[in-house]
Amino acid sequence: MQLWTAPDPAPNPQRVSAFLRVKGISLPETRLSLVRREHKSAEMLAKNPRGQVPFLELDDGRVLAETISICRYLDELHPEPPLFGGTAFERAETDMWIRRAETLLGTPVGLAWQHDHPMTAALVAQIPAMGKAARVQAAAALGWFDGQLQGKSWLAGDRFTMADIALLSIVDFGRWIGIAAGDDLSALNAWHARATARCA
Repeated sequence: MQLWTAPDPAPNPQRVSAFLRVKGISLPETRLSLVRREHKSAEMLAKNPRGQVPFLELDDGRVLAETISICRYLDELHPEPPLFGGTAFERAETDMWIRRAETLLGTPVGLAWQHDHPMTAALVAQIPAMGKAARVQAAAALGWFDGQLQGKSWLAGDRFTMADIALLSIVDFGRWIGIAAGDDLSALNAWHARATARCA
């Protein structure tokens, strides 16, 4: 089994790396340079047609891409601690919060990265107004998550889950591109400190 990945601050590789650390799983890995576009080489596209990292290559040559799919597969192989939940409700609740993290915050952060950051200007036809609007949406989403975390340790109540890892990777990447939670978002910032320590 081989993990093809990239160094931080890329959010998707960070997500799988955090999952592996929390689970105590060690995998052979090859880090590709995103700056040199190694993930877009013919060799990599033959393995993963989307040309993205990370992806997991199994011993029989099959490939799993998409971070949640990779982590869900490894969670079933290594069920302790269960990061997707141990009951039908817990698994559904975890999926609900993953979806909220990815759509409510991940989408505007991604749009801000694509349309309002100098590093992507040569890669996409930027629409500056879209990038600026996305930053506003991302700030509103950070406020929403702060409200949801009031009185809670983790997104899914008292359980640290894959949803926390997903949100952490997005919040960290948002910070890196200049979308950060203000000091007034005390619940979100306290959660961020807990989640960062949990994934260390």
